[in-house]
Amino acid sequence: MRFIKMQGAGNDYVYVDGFTEQVENPADVARKISNRRFGVGSDGLILIRPPSSPGADCRMEMYNADGSRGQMCGNGIRCVAKYVYEQSIAPGEEIRIETDAGLKTLHVRTHFRTSENGTSPNGKRGKVHRVEVNMGPPLLARSAIPFEDGGDPHAPAIDVKMSAAGRSFRVTALSMGNPHVVTRWEGGASGSAASLSEDASLSEEEAPRLDDLPLSEWGPHFENHPWLPKRTNTEFITFSSRREMNLRVWERGSGETLACGTGACAAVVAGVLNGWCEREVTVHLRGGDLEIRWAEGDDGDVFLTGPAVEVFRGDW
Repeated sequence: MRFIKMQGAGNDYVYVDGFTEQVENPADVARKISNRRFGVGSDGLILIRPPSSPGADCRMEMYNADGSRGQMCGNGIRCVAKYVYEQSIAPGEEIRIETDAGLKTLHVRTHFRTSENGTSPNGKRGKVHRVEVNMGPPLLARSAIPFEDGGDPHAPAIDVKMSAAGRSFRVTALSMGNPHVVTRWEGGASGSAASLSEDASLSEEEAPRLDDLPLSEWGPHFENHPWLPKRTNTEFITFSSRREMNLRVWERGSGETLACGTGACAAVVAGVLNGWCEREVTVHLRGGDLEIRWAEGDDGDVFLTGPAVEVFRGDW
């Protein structure tokens, strides 16, 4: 099987061209190929398949490192757009990709200016280095996430008290095609430990900074919380300003990753809903920066822009 390894802000996946390759058991392949010691090493497997509906250029089928099916990946879909553009599967710089979270429209940015048909003056396509994705509007109703804390299923879950890993947190839950729980963290000597409740065992001065959070310990408790029957991605965020955010993420089915596109989108939406930030924010993740813009209104589309990089190709 031929594969391509690509990454967006350090969120890395193994990609297989489903136009030419057939993968019989993708969940099993995902578990094996994602292993960082005995496989290629990745956050999961993404198959680039022919579209099932007219108007789409391809279909993205995503599997997490544990073999579970993922509905959407903001970093992964940018790399899909890079591949189908550079392989001339997509005719132009606007690319439409089917996902389990619906049809997404992307715009690729190449290393040289292209003509209207996506080619350079000498007829060759440029290399894609950044991609903008229209992620669509966030889903805020509890029932759409789903988030089953006992609140109104039609109402959003904003600043809700939630117990996990033996502690209490203030969280905002939403869906970007996949479920997210976002909590603001301000621990350390210069912070206020905003996410620790009054009965927490750590004082404000003792609370760890974002870089020192025991995410490998806390993450599984959030991911498998009884309020989230489909499991969840979890984001811990801090702010440098109203236009700059720092983020660490625990991804459902993959553990902590260097970046999460849907997580960055969810974090900015949560930040706006809580009054913490503007609607255009640069999100700093461990693997790099992503630019997020949420159009006006709770039903406005969320736009994600970031890098798409090919690492290497090989045979499995």
